[in-house]
Amino acid sequence: MHSTTILLIEVGALLFALGMLGRIGRRIGLSPIPLYLLAGLAFGHGGLIPLSASEEFIEVGAEIGVILLLVMLGLEYSAGELVTNLRASAPAGLLDVLFNALPGAAFAMLLGWGWEAALVLAGITWVSSSGVIAKVLGDLGRLGNRETPVILSVLVIEDLAMAFYLPLITAVLAGVGLLGGLQALAVAVVTVVAVLVVAIRYGGAISSFMSVKDPEALLLSVLGLTLFVAGVAAELKVSAAVGAFLVGIALSGPVAHHATQMLSPLRDLFAAVFFVFFGLSTDPADMPPVLLPALGLAVLTMTTKALTGVFAAKRVGIALPGQIRAGLALMPRGEFSVVIAGLAVASGVEPELAPLATAYVLITVVSGPLLARVPDYAWFKFRVRRRMALARAATPLPLND
Repeated sequence: MHSTTILLIEVGALLFALGMLGRIGRRIGLSPIPLYLLAGLAFGHGGLIPLSASEEFIEVGAEIGVILLLVMLGLEYSAGELVTNLRASAPAGLLDVLFNALPGAAFAMLLGWGWEAALVLAGITWVSSSGVIAKVLGDLGRLGNRETPVILSVLVIEDLAMAFYLPLITAVLAGVGLLGGLQALAVAVVTVVAVLVVAIRYGGAISSFMSVKDPEALLLSVLGLTLFVAGVAAELKVSAAVGAFLVGIALSGPVAHHATQMLSPLRDLFAAVFFVFFGLSTDPADMPPVLLPALGLAVLTMTTKALTGVFAAKRVGIALPGQIRAGLALMPRGEFSVVIAGLAVASGVEPELAPLATAYVLITVVSGPLLARVPDYAWFKFRVRRRMALARAATPLPLND
């Protein structure tokens, strides 16, 4: 009973503190995500007041938070829109790999690390944080913007790629050889394709089993199905986040609309827990020695990620303001980068990789949401409009025959 009492006290105090931080952030026009992360650092290992009794509980809540963030993203779009956006964004996805994975691999080689560490760091710098970006888009009221489907398409390509990358990197780090790696990759491919087929072809039938007339039953059904599919996906070595996203895609019509309304408060609660847990798992004492290399890598790959977003938005005819918003929104790295670094640490590849990855992710996940707000400022809008006007003025008029 004593441990349960301490857990209740710690969780209650933490949630109340997060509520106050969120209120402060919104009053000063700041996304609460960086504040949640800093709170995690303050209460984590090596922090001011470590949370001992509730750490395992918060870890489970953090996993649920990522799942809810991704299923809410999936609920915003139908299966048809997903396929259309994936086809349109395939070139951007290829550019994303070249622009953001290769710098990570090259950076590891410059540090004198082996090819396994280079492969790991390539994944860390490549994949953006779907959870963080989903939260930022919601906080800034951009879910209905024209550039948002482009952003989500890039994220979906990355998340689906992680479904193949994670089993492969796990096999490589475990030293099981080429055959074991190919077997793990084959399981991942079959699983993802099967879930996609079910989501696209039978999404309407799945939704028909749920009734919007009973809110309690609908909430339990959607939440239960999401957690079940995410758990099965994780058991098959496919990302739980990918499974949750595909559940959101499979649900459509009134079911998706009502589920979005009911899951929003739960998403906000567990998403805050996720960002806190990320800070809790980081010891601030490990950060200073790798801070400068991590800062240099973050500046480089945040720039290349912004270029990826601008290119993807420009290809589908979105105007300059939307291109800039897309580029800045894609900057944060998060949950997948931490998972990849954790695999490397468990295998003992490179001792400095963990603090470097932690510092890198923290830099991008704190600065990314801040930079994403820049296009909303009046001075920035004025400069963009002025640049667009100058570009139109410099364009020669067509000659009449």
